[in-house]
Amino acid sequence: MPVVSMKQLLEAGVHFGHRARRWNPKMRSYIFTERNGIHIIDLQQTIGRLDKAAEFARDVAAEGGTVLFVGTKKQAQETIAQEAQRCGMPYVNERWLGGTMTNFRTIRQRIDYLLNLEASKERGELDRLPKKEALQKDRELVRLQHRLGGLTVMRRLPDALFIADVRREAIAVSEANNLGIPIVAMVDSNCDPDPIDYVIPANDDAIRAIRLITSKIADAVIEGQQMRISVTVEEEGEAPQGEYTAKFGGPAEARAAMEEAAPGRRYEEQEADDSGFDGEDEEA
Repeated sequence: MPVVSMKQLLEAGVHFGHRARRWNPKMRSYIFTERNGIHIIDLQQTIGRLDKAAEFARDVAAEGGTVLFVGTKKQAQETIAQEAQRCGMPYVNERWLGGTMTNFRTIRQRIDYLLNLEASKERGELDRLPKKEALQKDRELVRLQHRLGGLTVMRRLPDALFIADVRREAIAVSEANNLGIPIVAMVDSNCDPDPIDYVIPANDDAIRAIRLITSKIADAVIEGQQMRISVTVEEEGEAPQGEYTAKFGGPAEARAAMEEAAPGRRYEEQEADDSGFDGEDEEA
């Protein structure tokens, strides 16, 4: 069953592309028709492509991977933050800092510094500093939270990116391609689909369209996380039996191990008599 219906796409305005004179010829195969000088995106392809993208995002999450949500345009900022937080994934909804992935070691150092500042403020250490120094620390904390607040949960490079506007996030696309990180993206009629691994032809300017597509990717990530939890619980339930088999093997191997551990005792298959003796009592 598709993750989204045709009616939902139409109501969100996903089918509206850009003006025909601003189109990218590489998007020809994703365009259904032209109406009043505006390209209309083929929603049948959008449904199929979104299903594949959601399946990929689900598999990444099921394997314990990270999906980085990226959307810095005004229409996408709030949605990107909400949906990424809902599924527990990192996000960038302010300006993309050059080297966020290609120079991740430096970015990680700044994130750690941000976390230390937040911890110091919670412990009240900033209140004990001189007034001027405390004010500088507060300003620095606000600035870092504004730029890096969505990346605090990202301990390593992401396994995939979801991008709301590939033209605006050209640097992010370039860094992901250089590092071989797969990209899932909403691609409008004026964009180049070649650098994108999972193209979702859609209107990337409408708030409702961005919210609909982003929420479906977030739902897929949550589904993958639930699958991973279920598998982990099943493996933990089977762990004792698995450890026993790995240590002793089958029943025969277990019996041999016990006899080897206590060579003076015999482990017979038949139960002992109710009296607990095999022979008659000795006479005094």
